Amino acid sequence: MATEKELAELSDSKPYQLPLLADSILERGMSLIGTRYRFGGTSEAGFDCSGFIGYLFREEAGMNLPRSTREMINVDAPLVARNNLKPGDLLFFSTNGRGRVSHAGIYLGDDQFIHSSSRRSGGVRVDKLGDSYWSKTFIEAKRALAMAPTSVTARK
Repeated sequence: MATEKELAELSDSKPYQLPLLADSILERGMSLIGTRYRFGGTSEAGFDCSGFIGYLFREEAGMNLPRSTREMINVDAPLVARNNLKPGDLLFFSTNGRGRVSHAGIYLGDDQFIHSSSRRSGGVRVDKLGDSYWSKTFIEAKRALAMAPTSVTARK
């Protein structure tokens, strides 16, 4: 285990910090599995997809992301190719058949992502990006953590 001092030195340089932030975001996300879906929800009483993402990024990375998926997909963050995804990347989907973004999740690694899915499918859950439904509706991914304030370090 690294000492506090070594960890502090590591997190001074941004690339090292992203995995730490991603870990704390995803850990918190995993602890919320089963939280019910609630349209417009932004708290542990219930989340919609963008409310869930906004909550995690705010709580764990000190970042304020836009409230809706339509605005979130437009954040000024690096676009990431599907074969270059890293944990913590935001995934955007068009699930209503109109070609516009309507759903979002956070990449976990290993072809899996966490999201607040829908009332029908039980709220916060993990799904495989490779499943035909998600594969077919996937639009793009962004590395929003690249915009994290550099002063943020993962909380203990």
